[in-house]
Amino acid sequence: MSTRKLSEHAARLCWFAFFAVVVASFFVDIPYWWGWVPLGLWLLLAFGVNRRAARAEAKSEAGAAPEAVEVAAPVTGRWKALNSPADKVPSHGTRSYGQAYAIDIVAEPEPHSRPGFGWWPLVRRNEAFPAFGAPLLAVADATVVRADDRQRDHFSRTSWPAAVYLLAVEGTVRVLGGARWVVGNHVILDLGNGTYALYAHVRRGSLTVRAGDRVRAGQPLGQCGDSGNSSEPHVHFQLMDGVDLKTARGVPFTWRGIGVPPNGELFDAEEPAGTPAS
Repeated sequence: MSTRKLSEHAARLCWFAFFAVVVASFFVDIPYWWGWVPLGLWLLLAFGVNRRAARAEAKSEAGAAPEAVEVAAPVTGRWKALNSPADKVPSHGTRSYGQAYAIDIVAEPEPHSRPGFGWWPLVRRNEAFPAFGAPLLAVADATVVRADDRQRDHFSRTSWPAAVYLLAVEGTVRVLGGARWVVGNHVILDLGNGTYALYAHVRRGSLTVRAGDRVRAGQPLGQCGDSGNSSEPHVHFQLMDGVDLKTARGVPFTWRGIGVPPNGELFDAEEPAGTPAS
């Protein structure tokens, strides 16, 4: 097991120890400073050892970056790119869970059709966002190796107070909970040649495929949702070299006819010719 993985497990134990001390202090007399010991160790591991280990892993990968794999777009219609690997790698600020070349996209069929960010309302229902319920399409002929749509879709986190809550509380708890709580409902496709495609934050109960199914390029898989570590309904898409998110490394992608749209760019994804009916 790598140093980064060991530090992640140790940081998780420290966080749980901190909460255990806090809860126990309501029932027994515990010195106040006891709770700061595991919290301090967690900060050291999360922002010290873990970061150095991640840099070491990135350095070992330098010069050996795989070629981009061309696939179809996972959606149709007009979308906007966010957190794109066209601007930086790792695109999400971390290589964990195979996210080095991941991209987030939000539907914006018309100007200002997507609610903006501000102070009020604190949260919005998912139906206010045009991405919610949008069909997710297979990017290539593939085999479904994982399909999970049991987690709930939560309200948006598109206000300043909600964003602080997401970053400081909810996001931290989800990271400690592991990959499934971060990506939320998801589906993973085996594209062959050691390449896998992940669709994260899928809508609860929307998947129409299960592990073991064979799918054709353009076939509907499910719908865009707002589950997991997500601020609003959007599609998180990535390619990786393994099905296990704990050990997978990111693989660069390019969408056929589109490329890799940079942050803030609007792009139109055409419906593939001969798309199978849902």
